[in-house]
Amino acid sequence: MFPDGELPRVIRAAEIFYQRQLGIPVLLGRRSVIENIALHEKISLDHVAIVNPETSEELPTFCRRLERLERYRKTGLRDSREIMVKPNYFAAMMVQYGLADALVGGVDAAGGALLRPLLHLVKPLPFADVISSCTIVELKSRDHGDDGVLFFADTGVVPDPTMEQLATIAVQTGMLARQVFGRRPRVAMLSFSTKGSARTPSTQKVAAAVELARHIAEKAGCEMSVDGEMQADAALNPALAEIKMGESHVGGRANVLVFPDLNSGNIAVKLVQLFAECESYGQMFLGFTKPAADLPRGCTPQGIVAMAALVGLQAIEYRKLYPAEEPVD
Repeated sequence: MFPDGELPRVIRAAEIFYQRQLGIPVLLGRRSVIENIALHEKISLDHVAIVNPETSEELPTFCRRLERLERYRKTGLRDSREIMVKPNYFAAMMVQYGLADALVGGVDAAGGALLRPLLHLVKPLPFADVISSCTIVELKSRDHGDDGVLFFADTGVVPDPTMEQLATIAVQTGMLARQVFGRRPRVAMLSFSTKGSARTPSTQKVAAAVELARHIAEKAGCEMSVDGEMQADAALNPALAEIKMGESHVGGRANVLVFPDLNSGNIAVKLVQLFAECESYGQMFLGFTKPAADLPRGCTPQGIVAMAALVGLQAIEYRKLYPAEEPVD
């Protein structure tokens, strides 16, 4: 599902998505506008679904559902249609009720424009006390992570997570890594300290989050290795990890990097994007029962397709674990 369906690069991405047999793309927007762009850009709309929120037969049903939500009842909502014709809100309602499997948006707006409807309309995971985000980085060098692929979290949502939230972010990101690669995630909880080399409230929070993350992962039945607190070099350099940490299933071999706060996570991923030869994908939102991703505004059609493929992969697992909510109308 692509809520930015009237943008030429999104329409091009939909064409590529279907041609690569990744699924059936759904574009939100006015059919005449989309068809005119496709004609001008020589884009095939074969097997591309087009849904106009303003004329959709689902709109009255979606409006009734919105009006029943406590959040909107309390605010004295007067015009549910005005909200529901907005593509991001309509798309969030579609994925929540199983009319689409996943959502990729944000190409033409700031991140909050996509996140807000998801927070209002899409149910969180059963164990999730926080919604977070993850950026996947694919390095040209294959020396780190899983063949050069690393997961950075949280890079876009939670400014200063509590110990409990940090533990949940670690498990959410580890689960995503397992869904993508089918391997046991190796989650490094990062800090400026390694195993008590400095003791501050911040380092102690990270160390406590390690223990809680292990407990949450075990309770959720997701096998993953979690260790920390540790510095970034101890997480990625085997020789330094042995010196600083001793024996560890994660040290020197991490494929998931969990940062202590949003400042460090976002700064780190931006620096890697600038100075390393890499491709990056995200933000992928974590903690919802439906897969969703927020794209950078400069994203190319190829980047859009890559993100759509990732959330499509998630959707296969999510469909088994979290069936679509049965509507009550």
